[in-house]
This record gives sequence, C-alpha cells and structure tokens, in this order.
Amino acid sequence: MAGVITHERPPAAEGRQGGPLIVTEDAELLDDLLRLCAAAGARPEVHHGVPEHRGSWEAAPLVLVGDDAARRVRGAARRRGVVLVGRDQDDSGVWRRAVEIGADHVLMLPDGEQWLVDRIADVAEGVGRPALTVGVLGGRGGAGASTLACALAVTSAREGRRTLLVDADPLGGGLDVLLGGEGVEGLRWPAFAASRGRVGGGALEESLPELHALRVLSWDRGDSVAIPPQAVRAVLAAARRRGGAVVVDLPRRIDEGVAEALAQLDLGVLVVPADLRAIAAAGRVASSVGMVLRDLRVAVRGPYAPGLDDREVARLLGLPLVGEVPVEPPLLDGGVPPGGSARGPLARFCSAFWQRVPVEGGGV
Repeated sequence: MAGVITHERPPAAEGRQGGPLIVTEDAELLDDLLRLCAAAGARPEVHHGVPEHRGSWEAAPLVLVGDDAARRVRGAARRRGVVLVGRDQDDSGVWRRAVEIGADHVLMLPDGEQWLVDRIADVAEGVGRPALTVGVLGGRGGAGASTLACALAVTSAREGRRTLLVDADPLGGGLDVLLGGEGVEGLRWPAFAASRGRVGGGALEESLPELHALRVLSWDRGDSVAIPPQAVRAVLAAARRRGGAVVVDLPRRIDEGVAEALAQLDLGVLVVPADLRAIAAAGRVASSVGMVLRDLRVAVRGPYAPGLDDREVARLLGLPLVGEVPVEPPLLDGGVPPGGSARGPLARFCSAFWQRVPVEGGGV
C-alpha cells in the first residue's frame, strides 16, 4: 500500500544523486529498508532521529521515516521527498502523523516494496528527462530499416548525444555485425531475458558493447529468438531513463515483446521502397503498428516506380513524410558503419532528422 499526500512532487534530479536518509529505531523495519536500498543500488545514511548535522536532512534526495520515528522528526524543517513507512495497515493514525511531519507519501510494507524500490532507484540514479526513443521498421523485407537505424544512432552519437541502439529483431542477423563489432565484449539480449521489475540504467549502459561512441544491445549467435515482454519493458525503461536518444530497430511482425517496445516509442519511422508492392505491404504494417504507436512517419527509398515520388508514397499511406532516404552501402570498405561518414548523404539525412526532432532528454 502506498498513499499520497498532496504536496508538490520533487523536481527531477539531474545527474547521479546520493542515497536516501533512513530515520528509524525499528530494527526489523531497518533491515527491510536496507534490503530495498540494496535492490535499488543505493547506499543510505541511517539515523535514529533527525541528524545533528541538519544538512543531511535537507540535502538527502529522499527521506524514509519509520512510523516509530514520526514523533522524533516532528520538529524538523519541512521539505519535499519525505516518505513515512510503516507496517500496520489498520492504523488510521498514520495519516495524521504523516501530515505532522510533512510527508509526501505514506507507504506500508510489504505491499509497497516495488514502489519504494523504484523511488529509491530514481533518486540514486538521478532521473532527468527521458530519452527521445525512435523506432525504425521496414514496410517490407529488405527495405533498409536496419541500415537507417544504425545511421540514426551513429549520427546521434557523433553529434554528442548519449545514444543507445537496440536491436529488437532477433532474426535480423545482429546490429553489432552491421556495425562491425560482433567480437566486442559486452552483454547481448539473452542476458536480460530474466529481467523483471526495474533494471538500473547506468548498469545497463555499462554492460553493453560500445561501438562508434554509442552503446548497442544486440543478439548473440545463439538459438534464443524471443525475449519475454516483461524483460523488454524493463530494459527499454532503463534505457529511456538515461536520457539522450534511443534508437530501436524493429521487425515487421508484432508479437508481445515488439508491442512492449512500440509502447515506449516517442515516434516510429516506416522505411518504404517506392514501388506499389512495397507500399501495399507497408500499409498492412502501418495498420498493425498504428494500434500501439500514435506517431508513425514514413521515410521513402528510391528508385521510384513511374508516377511515384516521396510525397505520393506518403499520401498513399496516409502518413507524415520524413523524407527520402539516400542509398548508401551498408558497410564501406574501410569499416565505416552506416552514417559513419559525416559528409555522406545518409549522415546528412540523419543529421537533418535529429534537427527536426530535437532530443529533449538529458545525457548529452
């Protein structure tokens, strides 16, 4: 159980913060709170009452007050981010005590454990603006969606954004291969298959291969071709919390895991070759994706069939036009990835895309 008292929500933290302040003399409650802090990756400061050094009370990003200590902190300076934690679900007096100490929330264990772990992890990790998350998928097979996804991510990283490229297509051969980094050490999707609840954004980022100044979550060369939707949700939520840009390469088929990825996108880009069969296939993909994703746009690839141009393709699909994607070899002889040549046509297209869709997230 977690209840809210109407105070203003604490402002979003920027950068990594310290751990929470715990105030309690209840040994059993303290053990529980320390366990939850460990699960959230936070190192708390513990006191039996208001710390003698008042700066600790005022500067802590989150204060967890045991119900046993409510009277002892009654005279402390009012501040936001105070949670009164107890166990007695039937104690109606807990709300009065929460008001007396200026608490934002009343939380009862064990019911509120997951909420509290998430809140502790937020302040420990320093959650700012979420990443702008862009999904790329092909209107038909061979449309070049993976090439565009890589180019968007490489361009974003080159322009100084914290960037994560996510390969959500287990049958696509691996984006790490397309980037020339299949041998680079780091975790791949199967390592996250058992993830539930919350994944630490910093830990996720540090565990992944780093290629061309960005982090890449791809597939290994094993037999695993499916990740549970809960794991997809946890991993992408962690990636978004880091700010900057997240680019997701999506398959055309929609299963539960892909639906979870679509639900976390800010916008999608449907790559469509400019011929009538491709447009017909893309229309079916757009119809399926549109049930989950509100903002879907089209990027057109030539050569064009007679009577078609990029605007006509967008009109036939009823989608906003991103533009015409230049044709560029997926991997050049010098090992340059898609979009890796800053002066190349694909990189220029991607740079214009990021200028039109500014990244509001932190992490630059």
